[in-house]
Amino acid sequence: MNDEHILNLARAAGLAHEWTNAFGQPMRVAPDALRRILERLGFPCASEDDCRASHARLAQLNGGGGLPPLFTSVAGRPLHLPPAPHLAGQAWRIELESGRHLDGRLPADTSHGVELPAIDHYGYHTLRVGGHVTTLAIAPPKCFGVADALRRPDEQPRLWGLGVQLYSLRRPGDGGIGDFSALSALARSAAAHGASALAISPVHAMFSADVNRFSPYGPSSRLFLNAQHIDPAAVLGRDAMLAELAALGPDVPARYAAMEEAELIDWPGSAQIRLALLRRLHDRMLAAGGNRDFDDFRQHGGEALQDHARFEALHGWQLANGESGYWKEWPEGLRDPRGAAVADFARHHEAEVRFHEFLQWQAARGLGGAQKAARDAGMPIGLITDLAVGADNGGSQAWSRQAEIINGLSVGAPPDVLNTRGQSWGLGAFSPHAMKAKGFGAYIEMLRAIFAYAGGARIDHVLGLNRLWLVPDGESPEHGAYLQYPVHDLMRLIALESWRNRAIVIGEDLGTVPEGYDQLLAQAGLLGIRVLLFQQHHGRFFRPDEWPAHAIATTTTHDLPTIAGWWQGRDIAWRTRLDLHMPGQTESDALHDRTRERSSLWQALAGAGCAQGEMPPSDEAGRVVDAAAGFIAATPAPLAMLPVEDALGLPEQPNLPGTIDTHPNWRRRLPQPVDSVLDQAEVRARLESMNKTRSAKGNR
Repeated sequence: MNDEHILNLARAAGLAHEWTNAFGQPMRVAPDALRRILERLGFPCASEDDCRASHARLAQLNGGGGLPPLFTSVAGRPLHLPPAPHLAGQAWRIELESGRHLDGRLPADTSHGVELPAIDHYGYHTLRVGGHVTTLAIAPPKCFGVADALRRPDEQPRLWGLGVQLYSLRRPGDGGIGDFSALSALARSAAAHGASALAISPVHAMFSADVNRFSPYGPSSRLFLNAQHIDPAAVLGRDAMLAELAALGPDVPARYAAMEEAELIDWPGSAQIRLALLRRLHDRMLAAGGNRDFDDFRQHGGEALQDHARFEALHGWQLANGESGYWKEWPEGLRDPRGAAVADFARHHEAEVRFHEFLQWQAARGLGGAQKAARDAGMPIGLITDLAVGADNGGSQAWSRQAEIINGLSVGAPPDVLNTRGQSWGLGAFSPHAMKAKGFGAYIEMLRAIFAYAGGARIDHVLGLNRLWLVPDGESPEHGAYLQYPVHDLMRLIALESWRNRAIVIGEDLGTVPEGYDQLLAQAGLLGIRVLLFQQHHGRFFRPDEWPAHAIATTTTHDLPTIAGWWQGRDIAWRTRLDLHMPGQTESDALHDRTRERSSLWQALAGAGCAQGEMPPSDEAGRVVDAAAGFIAATPAPLAMLPVEDALGLPEQPNLPGTIDTHPNWRRRLPQPVDSVLDQAEVRARLESMNKTRSAKGNR
């Protein structure tokens, strides 16, 4: 096949032939690699006939010369629709969400596009013209912001909050996994200390039948919630929970209590007991006559909830019968969520499907209750949930949304300084072409799910709104390529949904950011993230006043060392133990560089008035942690977020990238229960330092 034909098709599909690596070097994707990716995108190009057919399909997906099913714009701006010659001279009507309508007639020549009058009110409106119906998604100019949460849009807010790995929370009776009741308790405690927000790790639905999969960033579905965070005592009360726990076996209560005391989470052990306990509580509820709220939840959940529950039941049945859990290897009839075979399975396993609907009901009650606790305690924002960059290709969302999610490609990253062979994460991505062809329905559905029980959302790898590195299944990440996404459409939909849900939006924009992208995020009111350990240039850490006002400030992230761990060199010790140093770097090199960086950081902390006296030795991190909290509070960021690990001065980080089971990723628990974890003297002092310069009360 002629390479030029492949390159032309790649350009038409938004697949980049050229890109720039982390070292600033121009790179090219081989035509054969582009061809394999195009085939998985649904645009084969093995022959000239294939190429012509693929170009025709692309044109059809992009509207085929007609109006798209959904068109985005910004309130107050004229609408510029694509060319529509067949609609020339037709009368049109725009039906606004308010019930009012606008009428007009298209000009005689629409071959160069269609301009309609501006709509001043954001929302989803309906355009009717010539028998065509198009949704007009009219967004506010910016996302709902921190100042809007305070109801003081003209001020420059300076609030603070805490970040927590939900699973790490500890409370009496939790069975070894942090739950939504513990989250409610922490929200009340944090609010009492002055926090305005509480950011949490992803709570997306996992695989109930495979309890060995627990990374919060590799979910089964981003539309539903992780049942492992349900508090069983919240279902029918503590007495019922204890009775059903004892009924599971004479040794089970002791095992349940032992896992509660452990330093690390035993995900398989705790999860198996929790699911068995929840199943008994579900059966007990039904035996007592059911629950009207549950019935209402099932009805409101509709097809999406039904799909997820059916997948969970099917997945469990397949594994229990020694079959593959990967839905692409199931019998053909079970791969189609709308097929007769799936409907027949659901009829024969009605109780199991209902159980998984019950789990989602209880999870929604728990997360919703935690957000209510946060707001009732005085937080203007409350919970900030986390949207993972993708869902597992073998999971519920990929199975139920096959028309919108690309089959055969995984989200990843190209080779860089830390990962010289690149990365492939096994996560599915939306097809930009299918999204537009289907009116962005699956994307909007996901946004509503992440905002449903929160006052904000963090979007992981927000660069993915613009482009994603996609890798063919089974191939090296080096053979991937960047696929372009409709970034302006996606940002407008995020802004619209953020206002409809009155929720702030944070975009994880760490790493190599394309030139101008941070300004694009700022213009959209989508807050970036600035991390203390990264805020340096040529060995000098930036002063607080040099930090931007369009991003949140934080000391660290779940993928980086804590401040205490960084000061002590715990991350270097781990990299040495696991042979994870960068190519050509030795432990001695890393320790030498860290000594220099420690001196530079201490100078910055002292220069900002956040630290006094001589620099502490590497094994004394307490004063450094104190100063770091005060330092991020002194920046102009509208929201300063202090991870709980840094509030407590802990030395170990939640996750070490590049490892699976050689480091206890996503397993560490906090040392104290949530009711008292923020009340230790040194922790209270750190939180008070945040309050001195920023709080909801201090902005009045």
